[in-house]
Amino acid sequence: MRLERSGRRFLAILVAVVSVFLGAGGGLYGVCGPFTDVAADAFCSFVLEIFYLGITTGTTPTTYDPSSNVSRLQMAAFLSRTVDRTLQRGSRRAALNQFWASRANLATTTFGQSAVNAPHSVASDGADLWVSSNTLSSVQRVRASDGKLLESWTGALNAAGVLSAMGQIFVAGRTAPGRLYWIDPSKPAGSVVTVSSTLASNPVALAFDGSRIFTADNSGAVTIVEPGATIPWTVTSFSAEFQSPNGILYDGANIWITDSPAGTLLKLDANDFFPQTVTVGLQPAAPVFDGSNIWVPNSGSNSVSVVRASNLAVLATLTGNGLNNPLVAAFDGQRVLVTNSAGNSLSLWKAADLTAVGSFSTGTSSAPNGACSDGINFWIALGGVGKLARF
Repeated sequence: MRLERSGRRFLAILVAVVSVFLGAGGGLYGVCGPFTDVAADAFCSFVLEIFYLGITTGTTPTTYDPSSNVSRLQMAAFLSRTVDRTLQRGSRRAALNQFWASRANLATTTFGQSAVNAPHSVASDGADLWVSSNTLSSVQRVRASDGKLLESWTGALNAAGVLSAMGQIFVAGRTAPGRLYWIDPSKPAGSVVTVSSTLASNPVALAFDGSRIFTADNSGAVTIVEPGATIPWTVTSFSAEFQSPNGILYDGANIWITDSPAGTLLKLDANDFFPQTVTVGLQPAAPVFDGSNIWVPNSGSNSVSVVRASNLAVLATLTGNGLNNPLVAAFDGQRVLVTNSAGNSLSLWKAADLTAVGSFSTGTSSAPNGACSDGINFWIALGGVGKLARF
């Protein structure tokens, strides 16, 4: 509902901008806020809204010049500011008055005394964080509001990728053959339920398309799991097009997979076969979708490829900004974060225009790995020190 209202407001503002600049506010002029050349009519409120939001400041402190034409460059500026303000004001951080962009000191949740308790991947269900540990073969539930460790599920042998879907939690078991574990968050903590033990070997990442679970399997395959009323669930694996899948996501229409040795990003077609291929950087890892583009960390070339999902065009190859063995990307609605395992740091960009925000240390030997956002904070699995960090 909030997104719908934001969309209607955006359209109203856009119509007002175009109408006013084309002269719809002509006629007898009155006073509209600070502007003396805008009629005090139905369009005044639209002009004031984009003025108060900082989308326009007028041509002078007291004039708006409503009948002048707008160039394409000026319109680009108006639309860019509109997108920025809409995202900023509509975010969960705005509702909670948490506008800060980063922190010098990371708040952490500790899972043990050393890296032997290393967290691997992390996913948010909107309220809590779910963190896998392949060394402990367990999954931890952490409260997002304060980082408190709530519960732990055992029996998840070589737990890797984590997925929140259908109100449930799913975890990939990096075994041979591979396993898929299931947790019902409404039930008391205990042992995970194995819903399939016949996946292709070494599944590392999971995605959900609304009805099926997909796994990226390092052994050279992709497995499709069909949830069912009885266990084990039906699985289908195919491998003809892959060398060693490493990351996977669903963009609302298609499944995308990174193939690390091939240096490619693959888009599956409607039948899940014969993928389209995009060449990215060396050893692409775990990507993220920002609603328009796919951000692919290339761990072997210290870069991030930004790929337009609609036509597979590589929009940019980002370098610098602290990239050092980038592994996992996450998106919070405005910014994209990438973990740098060898650099013990995080790299941050503004998603709308690919502007670098900066690089931030996670601490000596922290080896950041998995990452996600709960809509307010980023959460990072620090594999080198056995902690989950809030950023």
